[in-house]
Order: sequence, then structure tokens, then C-alpha cells
Amino acid sequence: MTRTAIRIERGLPDHLRAEAAALYWQAFGGKLGRVLGPEEAALRFLARVMRADHCLTAIDAEGRLLGLAGFKTGQGSFAGGTDADLRAVYGQFGGRWRGLVLRLLGNEVDNRRFLLDGLCVSRAARGQGVGSALLEAIVTEARARGYPAVRLDVVDTNWRAKALYERQGFVVARTAGIGPLRLIFGFNAAHTMVRTV
Repeated sequence: MTRTAIRIERGLPDHLRAEAAALYWQAFGGKLGRVLGPEEAALRFLARVMRADHCLTAIDAEGRLLGLAGFKTGQGSFAGGTDADLRAVYGQFGGRWRGLVLRLLGNEVDNRRFLLDGLCVSRAARGQGVGSALLEAIVTEARARGYPAVRLDVVDTNWRAKALYERQGFVVARTAGIGPLRLIFGFNAAHTMVRTV
């Protein structure tokens, strides 16, 4: 892909919702696959729960989705959903156990720092500055909302993302293991990274 103009927009246009769900699953399906899979159900769940008001999107000149950055606030998260959403897609039993396992992984809101809740860049747009542009837009959004810093969590196996975050000024504040949950999610620890705005 040749370098293209990147436009960052607030929100997620409805016509890109299914594409955004697929992009999010492409980025996080390896980690969430055992809990939110199979893929068809995961895509239905994500398309249902993604909050258009809790993300920034990277769009090219032709209106194609290049990437997105979700965030969490006290009003919710980009791709969190509720127990009712889980039951609607996975049924009573499937929704209950999935909700329990996801809560064990963590469901916090950081009231002191703006919390990034997932950064995804399409495979075709990688290496074109999309991730960096989205991170800068998240920092700008945090500043506009009065936060002194941006926080994100990255798993220990995602070294490419961690390197991007470090290039963008994020530093590791702590590393926490996930114990036996590693057998479900496929990683051992998560690095909490912070950047002052």
C-alpha cells in the first residue's frame, strides 16, 4: 500500500460497523478467541456492542477504514457490552460463563488517566503511520477532556504494539501476571503503559 492521507474522525460511522467488528476481531481474536469465539458469534457480539461515541477512526481519502482506537470512560467502553449482550448472542449459559471469565480478566475504568481500550490497524495499512496518528489523536482527546495522561494495557506477547507505544512516548508503569487465566487467553502478563499529555 502506498502512503495515503489519513483522516482521523471522532466516532464510528454506521456503514463501517461490520468492518470495524472484523478489524477488532482480527486484532484481538487471538487473545479473546476462546471466550468470544466462534468468529461468527464474536463478530455479531462486537457489531452489537461497539459504542460509536467511544472511539476514533482512521479513514483514507476514499472513506475506507484504516484503523480505530477505542477508549473507556465512566459511561462505558468501546467494545465491552453487558451481560445482557452476552446472553443475547451466546445464550443464557454461554453468556454467563463468558461474562464471568471476562470480569476475571478485568473491567476497570481509570478515573485519573484516559484509558485506551483497543487500537487496531488494518493489515493493508500497517507501516503507514495509522497507529501513530491514532495514538496522537487519543492524546489530543485526553487533553481536551482534561486528563493528565493516557493509559493503555498491552499483553506481553504483543511486542510490536509495545514497541509502537514506546516510540510514541508511553512507558511501562507496571507489569501484572494473569495467573491461570493464561491458559484461556494465551498470554502471561499485561504491561500497563502511560504517557503524560
